[in-house]
Amino acid sequence: MNLSLQNFSSLVQSMAATVQAGTDQILNFTVGSTVRSILEGSASIALWMQWLILQVLQTTRAATSSGSDLDTWVGDFSLTRLPASPASGVVTFSRFNSNIASLVPTGSLVKSVDGSQVFTVIGDIAATGWSEALNGYLINVGANEIDIPVVAAVSGTTGNVQAGAISMLATAIAGVDKVSNSAAFQNGLDAESDVALRNRFQTFISSRSRATLSAVEHAIRSVQQGLNYTIQENAASTGRFQLGNFLVTLDDGSGYPSAALLSMVYEAIDAVRPVGSTFSVFPPVVVQVNASLTLTMQTNARAADVVAQVMGALTFYIDSLTIGMALPLTKIAQIAYSSSSQISNVTSVLLNGAAADVVVPLNGVIKAGTIVVS
Repeated sequence: MNLSLQNFSSLVQSMAATVQAGTDQILNFTVGSTVRSILEGSASIALWMQWLILQVLQTTRAATSSGSDLDTWVGDFSLTRLPASPASGVVTFSRFNSNIASLVPTGSLVKSVDGSQVFTVIGDIAATGWSEALNGYLINVGANEIDIPVVAAVSGTTGNVQAGAISMLATAIAGVDKVSNSAAFQNGLDAESDVALRNRFQTFISSRSRATLSAVEHAIRSVQQGLNYTIQENAASTGRFQLGNFLVTLDDGSGYPSAALLSMVYEAIDAVRPVGSTFSVFPPVVVQVNASLTLTMQTNARAADVVAQVMGALTFYIDSLTIGMALPLTKIAQIAYSSSSQISNVTSVLLNGAAADVVVPLNGVIKAGTIVVS
């Protein structure tokens, strides 16, 4: 249903025409006249009522609702907005004196250089130096530094800091003098946007009561934001044909999704899978790519800055490739040129030592290794 909306002037004009048509005398509609004042007052009320009607209509449809109104709308269907995810990564704790052992306990805090972002040390049994008994990371005698995982205290994209942005110890740690992050944090996500929630609501409705591919995809996307996946139907884990079995390759952007995440996705798929079918959820096969290239710069260029920009841009692009995507050799030169206007030529581009594209299997994902820019 389309409403014929009117502004204040058109309302007053319509009212004046109606009133004049009801009498054989010429009425006075000049500014300040009694009749015009009554019509303008009525038009103001009509304009306000029109706005109220629009507000009601806006909140009664998912396509036009926003914010908390959209949350309550989809909530009637047991669908909720996906929450924000905190950024995480690895920071390096270092010291000047390595004569004694030092402990970095979990819960220790570090900050960005401007103090606006706080990160917390978390436990990871697979990380070097982790001690379950001490609930922290041990820097042994003779070691000057250790890499430790941290997570942002506040969820969202604000935790996606650049390389070198974390440089302050917010918690005093005996024997530790400095902290830094050599790589940028990129996995922090804001809460699901209204547009994304509406799109997911459409797939939610279309997947109800149907054990279809869209139902499986919706189940995966509803676990958390930022997931990338591929689904291979009628395929065994060995790659051979197997009727009734499907393989799900899942990545959270790191290339190494946790066992807990894989289990959550498995349970979500199991709730909607077709009866009689079987499936498996696997992490991707990570293909590490080492890139090298030579730059020719303009005479006034600051070489160190240009190299840093190129390395950062290449790392970001390569790590953003999704499952099954290839890395074209020519893309390396394109990214280098676009990262700085002070580059006049890019030569000797190699990927893993060869002047050729890097192609991965359907379950493979490319991640950046060593990038050498000369």
